[in-house]
Amino acid sequence: MDLTLALKALIMGIVEGLTEFLPISSTGHLILTASLLDFTGAKVKVFEIAIQGGAMLAVVWEYRARIAAVLGGLGSDRKAQRFAMNVVIGFLPAAILGLLFNKTITALLFAPVPVATAFILGGFVILWVERANRNRQGRARIESVDDMTPLDALKVGLAQAFALIPGTSRSGATIIGGMMLGLSRKAATEFSFFLAIPTLFGAGIYSVYKERALLSAADLPMFGIGAASAFVSAFLCVRWLLRYISTHDFTIFAWYRIVFGIIVLATAWGGWVDWVH
Repeated sequence: MDLTLALKALIMGIVEGLTEFLPISSTGHLILTASLLDFTGAKVKVFEIAIQGGAMLAVVWEYRARIAAVLGGLGSDRKAQRFAMNVVIGFLPAAILGLLFNKTITALLFAPVPVATAFILGGFVILWVERANRNRQGRARIESVDDMTPLDALKVGLAQAFALIPGTSRSGATIIGGMMLGLSRKAATEFSFFLAIPTLFGAGIYSVYKERALLSAADLPMFGIGAASAFVSAFLCVRWLLRYISTHDFTIFAWYRIVFGIIVLATAWGGWVDWVH
């Protein structure tokens, strides 16, 4: 494999892992990074989705004991059964809507300017939710993912569906949506992690299968480098985020989204950067 291609795959994987679980949109950052690297084409779009599997495995590893306990208790443990059912319920809205509208969304919105606009709007939503959260008296209605009902899971799943719009952020939609619905910051963040497992795995398998004619064995090193670097950077990011949310809110990510989105729009409209994907 060409060294330049390997380096691009490595960078894309690092960007995916660092941004997948933060409320700043991994898809948006991948689109923008690919534009800067001149790493474009139909095969690259498959690559961007497939390497999310590497980030997903970081969550599986971090929560391996919890996942093993749930799988082991599916036959008899009501708590494990309810947790698994909630994850499935939360996954379904985005899966169904993605299958129905994926082509339209890809054709119309997978471009830097729509992504930057979503960055900015999402940033203001986070600021609004954090302000409301500070003004709210008392504890959150749901302190743990184990306290969620199927209806809670469905509502968070509907919030996740907004992330089908590139630049919205899957993590941002589920975490901020969960907080709006009464989940604590920790519960919303952890449920977002667990929802990532079927969501990212399903999206990756579907994308690779659908575009299998584009791929060959020669592409395996590129995909392997991207997935491996996504795993490492996502693992570090998940560990950091769990510590961060114990003492901080998401305001810094909101301002990052707004400033970054403005920079992208300004450079695009001024002709300083050719944001083409």
